[in-house]
Amino acid sequence: IPIFMALFVRYILQTIITTAFLLPIHGRKLVQTQKPALQLVRGLLIILSTMLAFKSLKVVPVGEFTAILMMTPMLVTFLAVLFLGERPRRSSWFYVLFGFIGMLFIVRPGVEVGGGLGWDAIWPLGCLLSSSAFQLISSYLGRSEKPVTTHFYSTIIGMVCACVIVPPFWSMIEDPFIWLLMTIMGTMGALGHYLLSIAYQKAPATTLMPYVYCQVGFAVLAGWIAFSHVPDHWAMVGIGLIALSGLANALDMMRANKTAA
Repeated sequence: IPIFMALFVRYILQTIITTAFLLPIHGRKLVQTQKPALQLVRGLLIILSTMLAFKSLKVVPVGEFTAILMMTPMLVTFLAVLFLGERPRRSSWFYVLFGFIGMLFIVRPGVEVGGGLGWDAIWPLGCLLSSSAFQLISSYLGRSEKPVTTHFYSTIIGMVCACVIVPPFWSMIEDPFIWLLMTIMGTMGALGHYLLSIAYQKAPATTLMPYVYCQVGFAVLAGWIAFSHVPDHWAMVGIGLIALSGLANALDMMRANKTAA
């Protein structure tokens, strides 16, 4: 299936479902924004991340891809210092370092073919960078914008971009099972983003982060069930380091917040 075609189906379904849920509840307030330029950039970044994710999953196993992407919260910590002037605790840098080491165990740059991801790692790493920039802008917008408004704009921008890009790549798909899978993908994408926006209204990011890192385990399990792929021992070490450093960072932040309160 062409990447852009899968992208188109996902965002069309996501737009329909998101609009049907949010517009009746919020009305005109849903589209009111103080920072339209940043909303546009954020929307473009999420579609870029999605494109890179689709490409990554064609060449990189699910577990390894998800583990690399789980570096996002730690990379955002570093970028927030540079661009938002935030001051993380010293222990955060320790967790960032261990997460980076874990990523090196998975990618293993310079290792011969069959012993690491090699040049294929450029796709998940690109997804990591674009996703981190997306999260950084999300954090900035969260100071003044409603989560549902930001989510709605990202969905609409993604849908418009997908409609513009897809025509040259459209191909006839006769297998109804493929259409079913793309429909499930679009529906789950819409539901996941909607629930995420609600989650960020109900709880701080530090409370939600431990749940995010559970994705690594589920991704490895899904890769084993769907594709019969089990990461090698070095990749498992890297996945473990990333998951443990991210989880420890989130729990450390939760403990610090409780102490401060």
